[in-house]
Amino acid sequence: MPKKNNFINQFMVDIRVGRFLATRDLRRSNIWTTSLIVFVMMLTFLNLVVVGGILVGLIQGAIDAHVKYGTGDLQISPLADRSAIQHTPQIIDIVKQLPGYKNHVVRYFGGAQIESNYRATIDPRTTRDMVSATLMGINPDQERIFSDINTKMMEGKFLDNSDVDSVIVGKNLLAKYTPINDPSFKNLKNVDVGSKILITSNGVSKEYVVKGVMRSKVDFDMAVTMVDSEVRRLQNQTDFNASRISVHLKPGFDSARAVQQLLDMGVGEWARVQVSMDAIPKTVKDMKDTFDVLGMLLSVIGLAVSSITIFIVIFVNAITRRRYIGILKGIGITHRAIEISYVAQAIFYAILGSGIGIATVFLFIKPFIAAHPIDFPFSDGILVADATGALLRAGVLIASTIVAGFIPARIIIKQNTLSAILGR
Repeated sequence: MPKKNNFINQFMVDIRVGRFLATRDLRRSNIWTTSLIVFVMMLTFLNLVVVGGILVGLIQGAIDAHVKYGTGDLQISPLADRSAIQHTPQIIDIVKQLPGYKNHVVRYFGGAQIESNYRATIDPRTTRDMVSATLMGINPDQERIFSDINTKMMEGKFLDNSDVDSVIVGKNLLAKYTPINDPSFKNLKNVDVGSKILITSNGVSKEYVVKGVMRSKVDFDMAVTMVDSEVRRLQNQTDFNASRISVHLKPGFDSARAVQQLLDMGVGEWARVQVSMDAIPKTVKDMKDTFDVLGMLLSVIGLAVSSITIFIVIFVNAITRRRYIGILKGIGITHRAIEISYVAQAIFYAILGSGIGIATVFLFIKPFIAAHPIDFPFSDGILVADATGALLRAGVLIASTIVAGFIPARIIIKQNTLSAILGR
């Protein structure tokens, strides 16, 4: 028992001495050298948080867009053996009774052939400028309330309820906005706002004027959007059974619970009800998982680089101060106290660098990217970062720094005391 108490007492003395030596060394160190080390630690922390956060945010931005403009918090779609949602008007009445209901949209879909130079094709030598596309029938007033999709116009204007002779074309259907030289990918040539196109669906054809071009980075970009009554007319549909009902809930309400409530009220007998994540395409989910892994790999590489950097800094510092370390050992300072002093310095660099990094992320970088999303081709990228994850990464960085600071100090301290004092 006395030996154990002696060990504990000596260890506490070593900690106090090591802390004193570390504090003195930091106070006497070159301010520029200290600043450079802290800056490297901050960049390493930013690499751990920001790079992975942006990679995940690239896909998260796409998911958020699908929820905001497409699926909503929950989506109602046809059963597997049906082409439309049965009893749509009754389902809408039930949806409006949900606790937390905010708003909804009803959409109608159909396939069609879109042709731009149909007036010139009487000449057999003229190649028909035609593509297959999805027709999306909407209620423009509902869409404005449901989301701000009407603000995603590249050119022209959004639809009004009275625009039965006008359409909005997604940018990916037009060669002007998506110039892809690939025979397997077709889009319309020489079509712009004000152009006339011929839409043929289910054997019914009608000429429409292009009122606008949309760039939403969701399904609207590959569709021709028109008022819902026109899609029903082209499809020879006499009822109001829709292809999709998307519902937004008020903040704080559980979408999974809302789905269960709809199923309990019998909606499941007429349609399929899903939360937004279940309705999002599997390819998007797979991409999110892939970028999660990539972000983790980049974080590991950044962590390794920071550990090596600290190792080199501590090692060089210890090498240049071998004589000083030898004198400390000669006057009775223990190996453990000297090691603790170098580890304490490494911890100081890591904590200060991580602290500045956390402040930079949550006070500047994340708010800036939230206000100005990164314009990726298929999504508005955001920075995915939370306080818990940031603190966890800071802890990992500090832990790796402790190891990187201890090893070189241990190597130098093991040298013979007299040789160290004489600089041999």
